[in-house]
Amino acid sequence: MSFEEEWGRHGQTAPTDGPPPQMRLNQLPADQGGSTAPGYGVLATAPPEKKKAANTIENVLQPGTTKAADAADEPTKNAVKAFGGWETAAGLTKAHAHWDDQVKRLMGRLDSEKTALRGASNLFTGNDQLTGRSFQPVQSQSKVDGI
Repeated sequence: MSFEEEWGRHGQTAPTDGPPPQMRLNQLPADQGGSTAPGYGVLATAPPEKKKAANTIENVLQPGTTKAADAADEPTKNAVKAFGGWETAAGLTKAHAHWDDQVKRLMGRLDSEKTALRGASNLFTGNDQLTGRSFQPVQSQSKVDGI
């Protein structure tokens, strides 16, 4: 049997149950909250809340994380001294180094999130102001006003 004959035979026996395949690009069907859903196409942002979250990261989370990290330093040093010469001391030293690395990563992530929140807040506020100015009435430059 030739390729064409076999292809034709398989094409005729292909299942045709159900609806034909459809393509959907980054949206839900209309019956599942897609383009007919309330609020579709509305961008809502809250710059004050973004600033508040960034301030919480800066004034609460970052200092608290630093304090918690520093609190482990002295007890760990004392434990390493107490277990001097034992494998436990080496294990504690390694664990503490890992702890410090994780704290640095967390602080970096918090700093990144804080910066992103502030940047998004400024971006949306600036875009809103620019859009608002574009709707201002055009001032007449003509010296022949009223004609």
